[in-house]
Amino acid sequence: MPGLSGRMSTVIKSKISKLLDRAEDPAETLEYSYQKQIELLQNVKKGIADVVTSKKRLQLQTENLQKQVVKLDTQARQALAAGNEDLARTALERKNVAQTELQSLDSQIGQLEQQQTQMTESEQKLRAKIEQFRSKKEVIKAQYSAAEAQVRISEAATGVGEEMADVGLAMQRALDKTENMKARADAVQELEAAGTFEDLTALGSGEDDIDRQLRELSSTSEVDSELAKMKAELGAGSSPPAGELGAGTPGGGETQPSRAAPAEGQGQ
Repeated sequence: MPGLSGRMSTVIKSKISKLLDRAEDPAETLEYSYQKQIELLQNVKKGIADVVTSKKRLQLQTENLQKQVVKLDTQARQALAAGNEDLARTALERKNVAQTELQSLDSQIGQLEQQQTQMTESEQKLRAKIEQFRSKKEVIKAQYSAAEAQVRISEAATGVGEEMADVGLAMQRALDKTENMKARADAVQELEAAGTFEDLTALGSGEDDIDRQLRELSSTSEVDSELAKMKAELGAGSSPPAGELGAGTPGGGETQPSRAAPAEGQGQ
């Protein structure tokens, strides 16, 4: 489906563009552009050097042809003076060929000189643009660094930065854990004061609270009964035998010995 594929292509391109925008560093981009311009300037200089080299080569050929033209002209004159017209004609024909080559070389040299001039002017303009770009690049980098530092300072001061947000979340988690630990400590103290841990121990041994109370009550009753029995035994062991009790005393109580009345006439 053309519509679906077009939408998918648009979404993918937008996602890639967003990722690239996040990954792109303006300072690195400017430095990369500056390096590319420097490479272009170096290529222009290399081209100028190649043109100059070709021109120098043609100029050397021109000098050689000029020497050959002079030489052939001299030889033609000498042959004609010696009466050898055919040799003189041959020398002149070669001279004409050399002069034709000279004209072609002069034309090529002129073209190379014109190309050299144009390339030199382009190199100067490009150099000036690169210098302007370099100055602007440094200004943009400085402004970007200052803006980035300002953003980081503002984020740190307001706590809206990612790092500060992480710190805030960590502090919040630490506070939550501390509050939970305090609440747990208070709960343990409250349960310990209420005797809940004793009940838990009793539950662990198979005994609930009612069983524990009944067991304590039964133990108390047994202790009271045994104590009463011991008191009774001790009381029975300290009383005199029944035969030794005085007659006429109810309940075996002890009787006070009666004093005899003093005889008459005594004590007077």
